[in-house]
Amino acid sequence: MRFFKLIFGLVLFGLGIVMTMKANLGFAPWDVFHQGVANLFDISIGTASIAVGFLVCVAVALAGEKLGLGTILNMLLIGLVIDATLFLDIIPTMGGLFGGIAMMTAGLFVISLASYFYIDSGFGAGPRDSLMVVLERKTHLPVGLCRTIVEGATVFTGWLLGGPVGLGTVLAAFGIGFCIQIVFSLFKFETTKIQHETLQTTLRRFVSL
Repeated sequence: MRFFKLIFGLVLFGLGIVMTMKANLGFAPWDVFHQGVANLFDISIGTASIAVGFLVCVAVALAGEKLGLGTILNMLLIGLVIDATLFLDIIPTMGGLFGGIAMMTAGLFVISLASYFYIDSGFGAGPRDSLMVVLERKTHLPVGLCRTIVEGATVFTGWLLGGPVGLGTVLAAFGIGFCIQIVFSLFKFETTKIQHETLQTTLRRFVSL
């Protein structure tokens, strides 16, 4: 059941990301960077997301952060879902400001709902969240400031590489926390009560079956 909750959450996460992209107001911070990388290497944004996720996984592992099954599947599955959804073209591109804001808001809520399922599975944090944890541990700065530093750096670098920055980037950066708070409150979900399982523990449990 936990595994299916993880997979469902990650698929939903990928769909939510595409919704924010289709808002046509500029991408969310990490997706600005992913698109910039995609432009640089002439690859799809989903492939760029997977490549960036892999490099972040390596970096946080070298920094001593333990990875989980959720960390690995986050790296792989979300990028695949993004590319598949864009290829199938099942989500319309918005053409106006109000439609774009509505799509961006809906996408952020879908991502927030996806985060609930994904985190509640207890299989470990995603690569990018793990990066913020590492930065907090190494610098002793507040986690909110660490998130701002990471996302600010990704947006700036992505923008230099031609990633789309706009009103949607600002809405995503400041709106995601609000949306997550609403969704988590509706489910009475407290992330601090989740005991995440490392990849080593998951593999041991799988082998013992």
